Amino acid sequence: MSDHAAHSEENRLPQQTLLEQILDRENLKQAWARVRANKGAAGIDGMSVADFPKFSQVHMLRIMDQIREERYAPAPVKRVWIPKPDGSKRPLGIPTVLDRVIQQAIAQVLGPLFDADFSESSFGFRYGRQAHAAAERISRGSQAGYKWGVDCDLKGYFDTVNHDLLIHQLRQRISEKPVLRLIGKYLRAGVRLEDGSTEKTPKGVPQGGPLSPLLANIMLDPLDKKIEAMGLPFARYADDFLIVTRSKTRALEVMAEVREYVEGKLKLLVNQDKSKVAPLGECDFLGFNIRGKQIRRTEKAAKRFKTRIQAITARSRGVSMGQRLLELKRYCVGWFNYFKIGLPYKEVREWDGWIRRRIRLCYWKDWKLPRTRRRMLIKLGVSPDEVKKASRARKGYWRMSQNSLVRLALNNTYLANQGVPSMRELWVRSKYGDQARV
Repeated sequence: MSDHAAHSEENRLPQQTLLEQILDRENLKQAWARVRANKGAAGIDGMSVADFPKFSQVHMLRIMDQIREERYAPAPVKRVWIPKPDGSKRPLGIPTVLDRVIQQAIAQVLGPLFDADFSESSFGFRYGRQAHAAAERISRGSQAGYKWGVDCDLKGYFDTVNHDLLIHQLRQRISEKPVLRLIGKYLRAGVRLEDGSTEKTPKGVPQGGPLSPLLANIMLDPLDKKIEAMGLPFARYADDFLIVTRSKTRALEVMAEVREYVEGKLKLLVNQDKSKVAPLGECDFLGFNIRGKQIRRTEKAAKRFKTRIQAITARSRGVSMGQRLLELKRYCVGWFNYFKIGLPYKEVREWDGWIRRRIRLCYWKDWKLPRTRRRMLIKLGVSPDEVKKASRARKGYWRMSQNSLVRLALNNTYLANQGVPSMRELWVRSKYGDQARV
């Protein structure tokens, strides 16, 4: 057969449908790998991530046939509540592991179809696009003379998404009704409440499933296009977006236009209590304060950091020192990686000293008895002739954490060897690479 004939024959072969791409063995394999890596709690069926492979071997082919025949019914998501920094709680819906795998498989196929046309100013839930880049986009606008911010907050966004409008958006790229109906089933699957009852979901996209972030971006893509048409710099990260203008007058006009569009066309709500028009320096965006080239973490972010460190190193916590240090390291590294573009060197050094003092306090508390303190201080290099100055002191834990002998025993090198994280080292390596001398 000639190359031309082979090419013509190939063109006549039926193309794999979207549904078959979703149910493709390799796609499902990748979806399972992602779900397994993310771990997560069990859904309403109680099945853990560890239990899923055995279940899949027995039931997956049958479930795939049910999906093809449109007989598959997703399980309701399990309602849990996540504490917010302001003391309130936000709802999270945990799908079963099976539904997480199916949702992930859908997202992997549909994501590229929609992502290619998403706005360059959309950053949330998109590969390779981080909050840092969103903050830097606003910073560039500020440097170009856009000094006023339109800080718009959507009220209960994930709980108020209009299903009909979302399906309409999906139809712009998806013509296969079985795929649209499957997504619709996930939207309407309901929520299993703590008392065992099931609440219907006539609107909203439950936070917690792998498909929800993509659906959230699809729903807000028309808003991105609307703002782009205004010719103004902006950045959106999920439902958090900031637009910058050159004047207060224009900012007020933009706020009115955006509110009319969001509430009239998208059937969503603008939270008037949290939305505002203000000089850019008074607008917090994704935990950052932006003034020209300067991007700094907000005071609120620093306060949350300090509160969390205090909780991890609380004297009354009944956990081992190893567990405490593991939690501390994970939190510090995660917090630093997010806020590193807004942290000056002087500040990270101050954080380091404060964190080490908190840990010395924990050690002093753990040693409790004078004889234990004497033994540990001597073991860690304090002269036996000097040790009583610390071991029998009646000062409080916080004051003793600064005692010269306690600091000698629990010096920086010892604490580092025990796993106490150094914000300074993280800062130096982020600026100068892993080979930098710290």
